[in-house]
Amino acid sequence: MLRRVERSSNFRVFSQTQEFFFKSLNLCMCFDSPSFACNQNAFFSSASSSENGRSDGSPEQNPYFGALFSKMTDLGCQNHYLSGKGEPNPRTDISHDSNESGEAIEGPFHSSGRRLASEFSEMCGLDDLSETDEESDGVDDSDDSEFGVLNLFKRNNDQRDSNERFQEEKDESMHPLVKETCRLIGLRHAWNPKLEAELRSLLRSLKPSQVSAVLCSQPDARLAVSYFHWADRQWRYRHSPEVYCTMLEILSKTKLSQASRRVLRLMIRRGITRKPEDFANVMVSYSRAGKLRSAMRVLNLMQKDGCSPDLVICNTAIHVLVMANRLEKALRFLHRMQSVGINPDVVTFNCLIKGFCDVHRVEDALEMIREMPFKGCPPDKISYYTVITFLCKEKRVEEVRELLEKMKNDSNLIPDQVTHNLLIHVLSKHGHSDEALGFLQESEEKGFRVDKVGYSAIIHSFCRDGRMEEAKDIVKEMITKGRLPDVVTYTAVVNGFCRIGKIDQARKLMDYMYKKGCKPNAVTYTAFLNGLCRIGSSIEAKDMLNKSEEEWWTPTAITYSVVMHGLRREGKLAEACNLVFQMIKNGFFPTPIEINQLIHALCRDGKPIEAKKFMEDCQSKGCTITVVIFTTLIHGFCRSGDLVSAISLLDDMFLSNRHPDVVTYTVVIDALGKNERFEEASELMKNMLNRGLVPTPITYRTVIHRYCAKGSVDELLKLLDKMLARQGFRTAYNQIIEKLCGFGRLDEAYKAIGKVLRTASKMDADTCHILMDCFLKKGLPLLSYKLACRMFRRNLIPNVKLCQKVSNKLLLDGKSAEAGRLMVKFIERGQSLV
Repeated sequence: MLRRVERSSNFRVFSQTQEFFFKSLNLCMCFDSPSFACNQNAFFSSASSSENGRSDGSPEQNPYFGALFSKMTDLGCQNHYLSGKGEPNPRTDISHDSNESGEAIEGPFHSSGRRLASEFSEMCGLDDLSETDEESDGVDDSDDSEFGVLNLFKRNNDQRDSNERFQEEKDESMHPLVKETCRLIGLRHAWNPKLEAELRSLLRSLKPSQVSAVLCSQPDARLAVSYFHWADRQWRYRHSPEVYCTMLEILSKTKLSQASRRVLRLMIRRGITRKPEDFANVMVSYSRAGKLRSAMRVLNLMQKDGCSPDLVICNTAIHVLVMANRLEKALRFLHRMQSVGINPDVVTFNCLIKGFCDVHRVEDALEMIREMPFKGCPPDKISYYTVITFLCKEKRVEEVRELLEKMKNDSNLIPDQVTHNLLIHVLSKHGHSDEALGFLQESEEKGFRVDKVGYSAIIHSFCRDGRMEEAKDIVKEMITKGRLPDVVTYTAVVNGFCRIGKIDQARKLMDYMYKKGCKPNAVTYTAFLNGLCRIGSSIEAKDMLNKSEEEWWTPTAITYSVVMHGLRREGKLAEACNLVFQMIKNGFFPTPIEINQLIHALCRDGKPIEAKKFMEDCQSKGCTITVVIFTTLIHGFCRSGDLVSAISLLDDMFLSNRHPDVVTYTVVIDALGKNERFEEASELMKNMLNRGLVPTPITYRTVIHRYCAKGSVDELLKLLDKMLARQGFRTAYNQIIEKLCGFGRLDEAYKAIGKVLRTASKMDADTCHILMDCFLKKGLPLLSYKLACRMFRRNLIPNVKLCQKVSNKLLLDGKSAEAGRLMVKFIERGQSLV
């Protein structure tokens, strides 16, 4: 009895503590970032504070939570084993890393759990998908190590039958439990413990197929990811394999590659059976995110996992290689998969045909289409459409016609309405409006009915080229044939008139639209306002924007941006800034690029103080202020000579958690050097190097220019030694000599020439020639002679014609011995003097 009471008490304490913990977390929507997993823990938590005013439920500040967590963890494992599942609960699973289980949960074995998880990840090959490798987006064309997974095909072929995928079930999206769960998730912004308890209760009542339906019903994949991880942490609940596979399938349609990788890691750590489709989904997610090398490394992970490949994963790999412009490697992959017994299908060949077209090898693409029937895989319309699209881009219309005949005669594929629509749209998209119009007329002669979408595409192409008469004729033809133009068609014509400056014609057309019952939309008005700004009538455009409510249309963020850029180009910066605040008031936020352009315009007009106030106001209203914006403002202060404000703003960046980059430091160093404050410039450069930033070529040129202009060569050489220790810059000393020569400081240049002669390259010889020529112009042929001798000692052959000039100058100065020795050195080295 006492043991039962103690267990009941512990469970009640855990429930209360869990509720308090969820209250303390903040709502966050940042999913694909280093803080992604920790933010996930807070997504479905309450934003309201506890009754006693405390908002932190961490063990450090809440002794009630921290003192009992050890018991709660042991209790969780005990109850899970008692439930007959045989494994620890995912909520207290020690293989759960901190990014997935939440950093706020600590236990007596948490550090050892992290160590075991790390060792397990290394053993399973999870390090192949480490975040540090994902930044590279290239694929090594010579490395075929990923092909090793194909060797598992025959060996594990029998294993595939025993690990069949779960059976497909009926659609559960309309089930009452699923709909109620989705409703509660939609109330996440007004979360409270009661709603969370309801969601937790619903979770335990859902079948795996219903949980999958909840994930698929979310309008944003990030919501699905948050619900997936929230449910995974709940007491006495585990996701079934079906839910993992559904989550990976959802993520394969997005660029959330980090989230996809984490789901795969959970499957491996928890012993969930992985199928080739799961790895293929991860590969597709990486490919969408542009991380093509990481996508190919999934094959290595699949090989270490012992999962047998199938045609789906092979097609995915070929698609990734084609996207990375590694066609030759894709062809080698095709040969390898055929050698192990995986026969390609039409999808495989279509990927390779696209690859051939991407590298302009259309003849090889056509040859592959001809060979496909002999390989037991006849081409489909997609095979031909891929080549047709390429030929349309290149305006090779006759070849398109020939290919359509081959498509009909060789493959028995009759061109249909879709074929002709494709031709019209692709030709129109790439500016071949006459050819598109020709195919439109042919289509109608053959009995196909081209809808107003096809007509609108051709009209847009003509308007983009400024051929408004032809566009108007097509609109009239549309009306005659009973295909009434819609707002998209009229908007294309309005935009065409605005592009060529015929604003009155565009205005008349908009009035005509109202008469015909086709009300202009926000896109139409945006095109018209852009036309007003193009002719310098941005004030009129702003007035028209302010009357949008009276005209019953709602401006978009693009509409505000168009007018704002028009005001900025005309120098009406105050009005542009006010429009930004009006834009924010109406719920639209300007992009960092737009804010930066306005700040740059203010600084260019000598108003850095107003620019700083504008930036601070934008930041206070929730706009994103980037390092680039700070750098632009710092440059504005430096141009106006206010270095105190520039350096102060550099310090403010750290307070705003905006770390300066190398461009920011270069701007300030340039300003300090311009004002001959070299000690501060050197200290700032050391500061930059200590922060791990690597100088760029522009940084080197800036430093060299400023120091050489003032003749501070010794300080420059000391500073360059520190800069070059971080990363080498081949032409640094060459630039010093050339700058010193340009400023007429030949003595300092001669002293520093030894740094150049160390490497003795062709570039160094050219630098020495510049200095020799400067000595000749200054009437110092003897120094040119000495420099030539130093070049000979470094096995550098000076320019013969230049040395002949030096020799002639030496003879005029009465130094015939030096002149003779200079010419002898050429003869000794077998050089011709002619």
